[in-house]
Amino acid sequence: MNSSRTRTLVAAAAAGALGVTLMAACGGSTSSGSSDSESGEAFTGSLRVVDYYTDEPDKTIYQNMLDTCAASVGVTVEREVIPGADLVQKVLQMSSSKTLPDILMLDNPDLAQIAATGALMPLDEVGLSAEGEAQGVVDAATYDGKVYGLQPIANTIALYYRPDVLAAAGVEVPTTWDELTAAAAKLTSGSQYGIAFAAPANYEGTWQFLPFMWSNGADEKNLDTPEMAAAVKLWADLVADGSASESVVNWTQADVNDQFKAGNAAMMINGPWQNPVLDEAGTDYAVAQIPAPTAGGTVQAPLGGEVWTIPVNSDQAKQTAAAKVVECLNTDDNEMSLATQRQTVPTRLSLQDTFVQENPQMAAYSEMITTARARTGELGAEWPATATQIYQILQLAIVGDATPEDAITQVVGN
Repeated sequence: MNSSRTRTLVAAAAAGALGVTLMAACGGSTSSGSSDSESGEAFTGSLRVVDYYTDEPDKTIYQNMLDTCAASVGVTVEREVIPGADLVQKVLQMSSSKTLPDILMLDNPDLAQIAATGALMPLDEVGLSAEGEAQGVVDAATYDGKVYGLQPIANTIALYYRPDVLAAAGVEVPTTWDELTAAAAKLTSGSQYGIAFAAPANYEGTWQFLPFMWSNGADEKNLDTPEMAAAVKLWADLVADGSASESVVNWTQADVNDQFKAGNAAMMINGPWQNPVLDEAGTDYAVAQIPAPTAGGTVQAPLGGEVWTIPVNSDQAKQTAAAKVVECLNTDDNEMSLATQRQTVPTRLSLQDTFVQENPQMAAYSEMITTARARTGELGAEWPATATQIYQILQLAIVGDATPEDAITQVVGN
């Protein structure tokens, strides 16, 4: 999900980020264009780019970055922006009609489905490498043993809390499930719930649940396990004891943020795309890692963000130029620039310390990205079917129609 594909940035809140200088330290020549290794002829025309950044400020941020990178390669770009909900179907249609763009951006869990059609070039065949990126980023861009794209920035989800509210209640920031349960109960008072999260009947619900599922040892290859049931029970119990609203089964992440911003929740599970909204509202908040099942446990969160790919193209010079533009988007300087502007995290591990020094509010996210998992890392193109089963299980258990064990059985069978 671009954040889970429902990312909601407020343009006014983030407009100031547009002033961050775009870096031109890109791969490839800055004057002679891109040359075909066989013919020696340089391509200096226009490259067609497709992405789903329809909203501001992201739309302008990427236009500026693409223009800068294209200029460094000696080409221009013609950009087509398609709403995220329509992108995969449009891309499949383009593949069938042989009208794919020269550069294609995909939400990372969609890459496997498109790569399976044979529409994308492996990175090693266009002179690119994902070396040095977080392992989850590489896994998300991998299909059938080949890496098909580069992802300059990433996001995930974390625990947001109101420091003043926790301090007034004498509650420490929870680091384990037991501490989370106790803190949420103590922080629940009047119209204020202890915690808010999104558990709707769609992929957003699955996305929010994955840190709890994965960190407890549950695995998407087999949902019918005690580890999965225990993670489901945690969420169901938070609702059952009144620490979280029954409305979580309908809330989006934007709804959760609205509840937190309005003071109706002391803690929430959400992502960094909400930071500009909270900042604009003057909300006092801090961010911590999502609590682990037990003390000292490692939290495995889902990897969000978009991957840039090179579709198959019979024009080798054009394909070479496209690869150089994608390479440029992923230089150290441009990863840092994009991450700072978009409140995300650079994917290259060597950049994390510098990034956190310059953006201390992103420390929890930087740490989690190093262990974040790709949603398609194990199931590839089969992930959507299992993601559907996960949110169906949550719906059954949270609304009280079934115990976690019975919910799992009803959805996945014996």
